[in-house]
Amino acid sequence: MSTDVSRPLPLLHLIVDEVRRECDDVLTLGLVDSAGTNLPRWEAGAHIDLHLPGDITRQYSLCSDPSDRTRYEVAILRDPESRGGSEHIHNEIRKGAMLTTSPPRNNFPLKPADEYLFIAGGIGITPMLPMMQAAAEMMRPNRLLYAGRSRTRMAFVEQLSDKDNVRFCVSDEGTRLEVAETIGPHLGPGVHIYSCGPESLLDEVTARCAETDLSQQLHVEHFSGSALVLDPEIENAFEVELSRSGRTLTVGPDQTILDSVLACGIKVANSCAEGVCGSCETTVLDGEVDHRDHILDEDEQAENDVMMICCSRARSPRLVLDL
Repeated sequence: MSTDVSRPLPLLHLIVDEVRRECDDVLTLGLVDSAGTNLPRWEAGAHIDLHLPGDITRQYSLCSDPSDRTRYEVAILRDPESRGGSEHIHNEIRKGAMLTTSPPRNNFPLKPADEYLFIAGGIGITPMLPMMQAAAEMMRPNRLLYAGRSRTRMAFVEQLSDKDNVRFCVSDEGTRLEVAETIGPHLGPGVHIYSCGPESLLDEVTARCAETDLSQQLHVEHFSGSALVLDPEIENAFEVELSRSGRTLTVGPDQTILDSVLACGIKVANSCAEGVCGSCETTVLDGEVDHRDHILDEDEQAENDVMMICCSRARSPRLVLDL
């Protein structure tokens, strides 16, 4: 999994050297190191956190060439329900601006497979671009199904239009994506499916994979999770020992571990509070975790090595964390 949050890497200070419009409501930012040095390495599926004014942190998938260490590129959709992040970027960020970012973190790695099927919806296309490049470099067959309402709102259409392994599924052209036809028994055990996009698409892909016994071959990345609601009538209190801080906390039925840790003055990285970004990933030294995130797969959850403290809780009376 990703870097231990209890020992965070230094933030990066990058300059915007390009602002490029990809389509209606999508901008690509090109980011370079302010001193002209190489940027940290990354692999397909990785994202960075952009730190914006007002203590806003937003995660965006890297969509450029991983072999080019001189620059990062992220594509950003203007969200009509923006809480300040995408609106600020679209309205205020210009070439020459300085942005603070995290180093790349990968919660959506491309795992070895005989063949790949990529399914993207809308701005979910961003992690698929380096994934397709990586699959081609590994000489693995791969194809992309790219769904959207209109080509004018689909980023990178021009870049992808001449590729034989790409099929556009555009609603206003009558070529809507049919998930039931796309995913089925005809996909062999060596085909791994990667999907990113709106929750409605991911729900449909996940349900279809479950129906066709392909769940173990499916990998998804969520834009956001469900808002966390803790019911004190259902949840239990538990203790958390912070091994390096020498503190033991009681997490109440209406509290998250993250809230409890921050309340006692211990700083840990955090952002989404929904279990989708991975910034609060913490090493578990003892105890059993009730995993509620959207990042770890079933095998990783069973290993019980790490947890997302913004949303996951304890199954055992006590957890010991490396904090």
